[in-house]
Amino acid sequence: MKHPTIFCDIDGTIFKYRKFETMRDEKAELIDGIQAYLQIEAEKGAHIVITTARPEKLRGFTEYELSENDIPYDQLVMGIGRGVRILINDSEFEDIPRAIAIPIKRNQSINECLILCDYKL
Repeated sequence: MKHPTIFCDIDGTIFKYRKFETMRDEKAELIDGIQAYLQIEAEKGAHIVITTARPEKLRGFTEYELSENDIPYDQLVMGIGRGVRILINDSEFEDIPRAIAIPIKRNQSINECLILCDYKL
């Protein structure tokens, strides 16, 4: 089995949502379950790409927050748009999806979402 690539947003998904202007004054607060989920998937071989609309000037600060909270990742993509994120990918076989979306309400536990989505890698 090929290992998945997980694209995961930061604000409202890993950390409770904060405005860019308040980030340096407010400590990052982990959302329930996400650190453990990403750690388990990383240990299973997943490639983790952290994405964020945070501007590039916050890269060092963002890397520090991720490190301080033991968030595993392979790549950090900064400055993506704040609009809808669309993943486009091919499928090798018709019955096996190669692109899956797990929409999470802002600040929602990943555990609640995975149960509701009945999702398994």
